[in-house]
Amino acid sequence: MAALPSTPSSPSGSLPDRASTGRPRGRARFALRAWGVDQGVRLAGCAAGLAAREAVGRAGDWLGGGERRRRRRAARRSAAAQRVAALLGELKGPFAKAGQFASLRVDVLGPEVVEAFKALQDRVPPLPLAPVAALIEDELGAPLATLFADFDPTPLGAASVAQVHRARLPDGSEVAVKVQYPWLERSLAADLAWTRRLLGWLGRGAASDRERLFAEFAAGLHEELDFEREAAVAGEIAANLAGDPQVVVPRVHPSLSSRRVLTVGWQPVIPIGDRAALAARGVPLRDVVAVLGRAYARQVFVDGLFHADPHPGNLFVIDEPDAVVRPRVLFVDFGLSKRLDPELRREMRLGVHALLRQDVEAFLDGMERVGMIAPGARDGVRRAVEAMFARIRSEGAPLGLGGSQVLALKDEAKRLLTDTPGLQLPNELLLWAKTLSYLFALGDYLDPEADLMRTTVPYLLRWLAQRD
Repeated sequence: MAALPSTPSSPSGSLPDRASTGRPRGRARFALRAWGVDQGVRLAGCAAGLAAREAVGRAGDWLGGGERRRRRRAARRSAAAQRVAALLGELKGPFAKAGQFASLRVDVLGPEVVEAFKALQDRVPPLPLAPVAALIEDELGAPLATLFADFDPTPLGAASVAQVHRARLPDGSEVAVKVQYPWLERSLAADLAWTRRLLGWLGRGAASDRERLFAEFAAGLHEELDFEREAAVAGEIAANLAGDPQVVVPRVHPSLSSRRVLTVGWQPVIPIGDRAALAARGVPLRDVVAVLGRAYARQVFVDGLFHADPHPGNLFVIDEPDAVVRPRVLFVDFGLSKRLDPELRREMRLGVHALLRQDVEAFLDGMERVGMIAPGARDGVRRAVEAMFARIRSEGAPLGLGGSQVLALKDEAKRLLTDTPGLQLPNELLLWAKTLSYLFALGDYLDPEADLMRTTVPYLLRWLAQRD
């Protein structure tokens, strides 16, 4: 789900009828997209413009020295990545999702590309109501006015594969309706073909690395486009976290959900990133951090199934009177959720044991078993790992690190990925690490004095004590 802010519902009677939505006739509207023509034309236009700018820039490179030439080339690559990122946001679907995915892959893509694509992690331009209403009616088999007593035409938020609208059911219940962009199912094959070409242009390193990256991306995207899977994952995570009354997962309405429409309960909320609003309501931020710590530690260390998209648009504090004494945190959007492979979990556990023992060779052995080290690259990776171990050793006992120290080590690990040839991460491990790093960054933002490590260590220790 995209953001679910507390906004007024649309006025009574504002629900459009079937005619006023301007529903397209047939499916010819998205034919050009399904055939790959629309994307190809827009991408070609962007490429032509970038090629012209590059040609002019290279001609100007001769006017400066080596350092100036290097800076000019880096600036051009950054500007090109920003222009491509803007186009990906407009194209939505796999293109915007590819940009979000790329923003995490510092091991395969250049830092200027990663930085430009970070903007796609928040939101993309929304669609007008007409195609959204048409898809809902097709999927649920009834007119919009029959399904909902009120449907806000202005979306609460728009993301890479769907946008979310607030609505009210005939019985008065408030809901949020996540609607997939109508063309995605038909255009997916063409979209993926174009994104593979983009990855080849933007990537660096071996072609095999890029192919592995693309395969991981495509598999994850197929999962995200299946809202029935998302509903099932949300239910499983809700059951796993049911023992904590301060963690809330929205209830799915099965009769108003399908493979491309997902309807869940709506509640008034405060975005978790709005520290000023939380403070104005008297919400104890340290308690919010503790709830987040328990929820994510349980998911990543105990359950092995975790909500892997923990940005501010997907986490909220429920706006209710009890929030001043016992805040409840709402988790939304389970499309990007990961279930760690048992063998990978075992190797991760062995890797932490090796880290605690400062056993570099055992750590490297585990990395090779999960395919993290390219053939012939072990010596170079060893030097990088030794430097990382020395840095951790200088900070003190690993399990006693504070939040700011963990964040500093995250930056160290990112540099290791960027600067070490032959080092590559499984996508599940990358998402696992990203989830934990985001948790510590958010905790540090909400309350720098909160001891997140103290909250997570009990779960970590139980995980380390497991026997396979």
